[in-house]
Amino acid sequence: MTLGTKAPRNGRPTIRDVAREAGVSIGTVSAVINDRGQVAEDTRRHVLRLIAELGFEPNNAARSLKHGRISSIGFVVPDLQNPFFADVAEGVQRGIGNNDILLVLCATWSKTEREEYFARILRTQRLGGVIYLSGSGLPSPSLLELARAGLVVFVDEVLPGMDVPFVSSNNLAGARAIARHVLDCGHRHLAIVGGPSRLWTSEQRLAGFRESIAAAGLDPDVVPYVAGDYSERSGYLAAGQLLSGPKENWPTAILSANDLMAMGVMRYCRESDIAIPGRLSITGFDDISAAEFLLPSLSSVAQPGMEMGRAAAELLLFRTGVREEPPSTTYFQTSVRIRDSVARIAPRA
Repeated sequence: MTLGTKAPRNGRPTIRDVAREAGVSIGTVSAVINDRGQVAEDTRRHVLRLIAELGFEPNNAARSLKHGRISSIGFVVPDLQNPFFADVAEGVQRGIGNNDILLVLCATWSKTEREEYFARILRTQRLGGVIYLSGSGLPSPSLLELARAGLVVFVDEVLPGMDVPFVSSNNLAGARAIARHVLDCGHRHLAIVGGPSRLWTSEQRLAGFRESIAAAGLDPDVVPYVAGDYSERSGYLAAGQLLSGPKENWPTAILSANDLMAMGVMRYCRESDIAIPGRLSITGFDDISAAEFLLPSLSSVAQPGMEMGRAAAELLLFRTGVREEPPSTTYFQTSVRIRDSVARIAPRA
């Protein structure tokens, strides 16, 4: 197929391009797209054929914005099995409030191919915008295109090389504070169960742990470290590695980069008759609702997932013109929740 000489050379075709190629008015093309008005059947078929040949995608979001509103936004999230992610999702829903906006939820299971798939689908659907919580830490071509259009807000995770508005919490300070608490309790033989190395939150939390370890006069580079994937299973497997050698070489405390992995460590200890916190102290991060009901209750770092989700939604609505004011903050403080999973001990020689 050869397009007419007036077809667009660069970028996506517009409704004006379709009208020019079809030899009709923009109003006629709009009537065909929206299936309204009196359009002769031959003209309708002609316009539809040109739409298909040019690859024109009607921009429903743009039409909605013209009337001062958007009809839908997307939320890309690794999964909802992680209670923190579920809190963020609820916050997003609360943030769009009573604006008559549909929330399209896309679970990626932290797979890069699914992140690309959903970014591509959301781009072609022309939603009013996308709130993006990456599980892979890698940008995709379709996400880059969405970002260039100014339709993306990141929440919790930031991706390298992308200048995108970002809602986050102070992961570094939270990790630093809970590691300091463990050290203040006398622990000097520590181990770390980190998150995926490519994720910004993992890097921030690991840096915070290591800063406090170094401030206590210890060498953070010799502290045993196992990378998990933020799942309970990965914490369980990490505990198997850290607690497999002679008992005299075991750590007295394990710093976990999230609560689910800490729960996996605790499950391994229960199955292996390792007393918590008598033999091993454990900390988490996120302070999910289950943390205080575990036995023993889990010391953790609280970050406000619901408030972060709400702020991300409000920021997106502000950027798309639906909301007049931006959210009051896009950077949230963390706080340590001291519970029963950390024991005070005499430093071991």
